[in-house]
Amino acid sequence: MAEDKAALIDPHRLPNHVGIIMDGNGRWAKNRGLIRSKGHREGLESAKRIVKAAADLGLNYISLYVFSTENWKRAEDEISFLMVLIKTYLKSEFKFYKDNKIKVVHSGDMIRLPADIQKEISTIVHDTKNFSGLTMNLLINYGGKDEIIRAVNKWKNSGDSSDLNEETLYKYFDAPDVPPLDLIVRSAGERRLSNFLLWQSAYSEYYFSEKLWPDWYKEDLYDAILAYQGRNRRYGGVK
Repeated sequence: MAEDKAALIDPHRLPNHVGIIMDGNGRWAKNRGLIRSKGHREGLESAKRIVKAAADLGLNYISLYVFSTENWKRAEDEISFLMVLIKTYLKSEFKFYKDNKIKVVHSGDMIRLPADIQKEISTIVHDTKNFSGLTMNLLINYGGKDEIIRAVNKWKNSGDSSDLNEETLYKYFDAPDVPPLDLIVRSAGERRLSNFLLWQSAYSEYYFSEKLWPDWYKEDLYDAILAYQGRNRRYGGVK
């Protein structure tokens, strides 16, 4: 079935940049009588499946909402577990990145993250910087409003005396080489942005799925892309 859906995708009309708000890990675990950490582990496996599918399709950019600036409000033990999971994933998946030529970049405020997480992010970004396939943007301690404010402050402190415009400000974003979003996907039936790449999503298409994130497989990504390819993107004009 997945192969049938893949055959329907027009390779010449792929979204250049897909962003995914991975929601539903906790509910997935609760529905099975499991602790929330089990849901996060399964969500990580789902993320790996989807990134692999994206790389195989030939997508250029994918952004994954891993940990938001608002997620610090969660229980301390859950935050600690997520930090360990993130660190372990970053350390253990280099072969996966190398085999699939995945370049890793990071968006988010590094300062509040634990020092060991900062180190692992910097290491994987450096070690994959020359890979030529899919660019995977990991949003860790990320908030859209926070990124815009930090970008403005970076510009103010840069000594640049020219007037601020959209192109200039974009250069001060966390991942300036990652283009605006074409498609935003959100799982688990939620229909909101939740502070996700606010500037970059100005003309994005949206795809909402009822499936919880750990239940996502490559055919779910295919469904999202097929829905995208059925849209008429006008960017405020008329076609």
